Amino acid sequence: MSQQLQQVHPNVLAKILKQRTVYQNEEIVVIDKPYGLPVHGGPGIKNCIADVLPILAKMLENMKAEPLHLCHRLDKETTGVMVLARSKEAAEKIRLLFKTRQVEKIYWAIVLGDPDPVEGVVEIPIVEKEVQSHQSHYKMTLAPNYRLCPEDGKVVKIRKNRNAERAVTRYRRLASASACSLLELQPITGVKHQIRVHLAYGLGCPILGDHKYSHWSKLAPQKLPELTLRRLKLEQSKARHLPLHLHAHRLCLPLGQPLDFVCKPPLFFQKTLRKLELDIPKD
Repeated sequence: MSQQLQQVHPNVLAKILKQRTVYQNEEIVVIDKPYGLPVHGGPGIKNCIADVLPILAKMLENMKAEPLHLCHRLDKETTGVMVLARSKEAAEKIRLLFKTRQVEKIYWAIVLGDPDPVEGVVEIPIVEKEVQSHQSHYKMTLAPNYRLCPEDGKVVKIRKNRNAERAVTRYRRLASASACSLLELQPITGVKHQIRVHLAYGLGCPILGDHKYSHWSKLAPQKLPELTLRRLKLEQSKARHLPLHLHAHRLCLPLGQPLDFVCKPPLFFQKTLRKLELDIPKD
């Protein structure tokens, strides 16, 4: 799917986004972001949301429409609710709401394992580090403020890493089966890859299909439990094709009156839930 989106003409991509519009008023347009589509351009990226915003605006309104504006970002592999603004002023207002943490964001993720405890808050700072391996690369990782002293088991404060950013994620288990869980997540802060890092390295429950954060030094496909592979009818050698199961499910925007947007998970996510016998809670 993501390769197809990279190969289509920008006009076709704009049309796809138009079909995925879930709400619009004079200030904003809300879309259901498809899988594998980057928000911003970069090396090797042919198509991205930012590039088609002028075309999308014309399709939604008229030929004189000014380009739509980005207000926040979602990772390339993340699906779901995304807000675009119709004017610079609206964009600035909404960006400020995100920055001052007035926007409530709820994500769904299918993860490996079962978080212990089943609900809680992960509050561990995050920092970007270079991974020293045969192919050196960069990853976000935890930069905790405390550690356990091996000698006496006491909690010791660690000297703060200057580059570490505060990161807080609330989580709650909605279902568990087949050595996996469906979690509801609410990131309170907005650090790059925060949910993925907190789940994988904080709770030891990496997101299904997160090949980047299932290990530290290796650049290798995720290793899946036997039961999960059986239920997915998948061989471990094919695990690298599994997409990231992280979905921006709901977003509440306090623009005058609170606006509440919900996007159902994409089909591949729903199919995985069925195969793993994870029951979707009724909203």
